[in-house]
Amino acid sequence: MKKVHSLKSIRMDIPKMCLRVCSILLIFFAFVMPGQAQPLAKHVVLIGLDGWAAHDLDKASDIPNIRMLMQGGSVTMHKRSVLPSSSGVNWASMFMGVGPESHGFTTWDSEKHDLPFSFKNEHGIFPSIFSIIREIYPNAETGCTFEWEPIKYVVDTLAISYVEYFPGGADRVEDNCTRLEQYIREHKPLFFAPCFDGLDGTGHSKGWYSRDYYDYLTRLDRCIGRIIQALKDAGIYDETVIIVTGDHGGHDKGHGTLAMEDMESPLVIFGKNVRQGYQIKSPVVQYDVAATIAYVLGIELPQVWRGKPVKEAFR
Repeated sequence: MKKVHSLKSIRMDIPKMCLRVCSILLIFFAFVMPGQAQPLAKHVVLIGLDGWAAHDLDKASDIPNIRMLMQGGSVTMHKRSVLPSSSGVNWASMFMGVGPESHGFTTWDSEKHDLPFSFKNEHGIFPSIFSIIREIYPNAETGCTFEWEPIKYVVDTLAISYVEYFPGGADRVEDNCTRLEQYIREHKPLFFAPCFDGLDGTGHSKGWYSRDYYDYLTRLDRCIGRIIQALKDAGIYDETVIIVTGDHGGHDKGHGTLAMEDMESPLVIFGKNVRQGYQIKSPVVQYDVAATIAYVLGIELPQVWRGKPVKEAFR
């Protein structure tokens, strides 16, 4: 005999049904959606230097702006790349907060992912720091520029206010820097990630730790100085955390191996609420960069990320 529910019993079940639905939604948001905490700073600038190796950095004699950031901030020379120590996979980890087993990029190229994303956001891509910021701060100004075009595949360009690719930009880094200065002064971005490719190209053509390699690092240092001045001109320098790091190191004229020269790149954190003259003691991996940016901006990490913020770098 078919069981018939009375209207009274259905009404009594409604609160239970609502409770179950709410519980399911809470579990879902706890796993995939970030929350918000108190920010440590109002702005973050991530300066990415492709191929910037930690090995033999002492031989770089003319990098006053990088030295200033190192001496006035928190530093480790032992931030490790994910494997392999190549560009695409490590830019993906830097922005997406996970290793290749989750974001799916496994080689130097990032035009396509070799594995399915372990999770997709509304744009059909694994969540990047840009997409997480967009969820929490929907009206925030964010920007990303790059001289190596495949970076556009790992940042979620649909979640970014301003995106610009500089073709052949490594040869015109000073001209490109003028555009960066203008953007900072006019828009005062919450998060900005200018990424430079020329140091890696110099390593491949002239060799890592060659005179040409360090000369190009000097050119980048001058650009970093101009970015710092633009932050001051915009009136946001005192409310900004600046992070400078690389995707991998290198040796001879290549990288991608298990050699520590390839695996380690500097991580420099400077600015609002950052400990000064501090050597970071805990291990740091590439995907911790995204987590640290989220931490500075008061964003709780989504469960799908694996990175951890470098909390010891902050006061």
